[in-house]
Amino acid sequence: MVDTHSLMLVLAEPFMQRALLGGLLTGALGGVLGSVAVLRQLSFFSDALGHSALLGITFGILIGVNPTLILIPFAVIFAILVNGLVERSSLPTDALLNIVYSSSLAAAILALSLVQHYRGNIRQLLFGDILGVSNFDLVVIGVLLTAAVIYLGLSLRAQVLLTLNEELAGAVGVRTGWHRLAFIVLLAVVVAVSIKAVGVLLISAFVVIPACAGRLLCRRFSYYIFASAALGGSCALIGLLVSGLTNLPSGPSVVMVQFVGFVLALIFSSRFFRGRSRQQALPQIPGGDPRDL
Repeated sequence: MVDTHSLMLVLAEPFMQRALLGGLLTGALGGVLGSVAVLRQLSFFSDALGHSALLGITFGILIGVNPTLILIPFAVIFAILVNGLVERSSLPTDALLNIVYSSSLAAAILALSLVQHYRGNIRQLLFGDILGVSNFDLVVIGVLLTAAVIYLGLSLRAQVLLTLNEELAGAVGVRTGWHRLAFIVLLAVVVAVSIKAVGVLLISAFVVIPACAGRLLCRRFSYYIFASAALGGSCALIGLLVSGLTNLPSGPSVVMVQFVGFVLALIFSSRFFRGRSRQQALPQIPGGDPRDL
């Protein structure tokens, strides 16, 4: 049973208030972009970005610069280069991303072995640090969330068409290359700013799990994005609260709460959609309404 007095003491701390607000915004942001990433089969791309971020952090440590300042530009440049490599290569995308992410992770580990002294905590970078969220981070996350919502809202029709069939989207005038690049850059920035709360090793789950849970609960694209954002934000809020009360790492706490939410969504969707299927078949993607997924 949760001690109410301990809970109030934790909530009264300014760092905890910042962490909870940051978790809520970051979780919602991860849910919004994760919903599109999962449908476009870019979930492994977010995994590659997350693990490669360790290389950017290590680079910042080696040159004596705050890793946070290096991480965002490094993630954006890395995402653009990998996207160009994927588009120009004849290899399967998942195999190519596996090579990139494994190589960058190996390079980061080798570079870390050269680090003699580091004032920060490598463990916090790997698994998240609830104390690391600053007021500046909150502003950055808020701006990113606003930009993501505006971008997806203005390009909702294009996003649906790109999800259904990229060639068809190009045929009807959608700028497929531009939208793909814009989404990947946005995803890279989100991964970079989310590492403080979740850590390098679990960032992919942070983006993918709420989106998968939302996909189980919703069939319409706009509802699906909203459900993913709501699940991401609420699970991050609960996970960070559990982390603060139990003194456990924030990243694993958030991901485990997300996993519980996913299991509940799986149970609920199994009952709900089994009952619905007796009355009406669910629309199929190829021939159905583009708003339905």
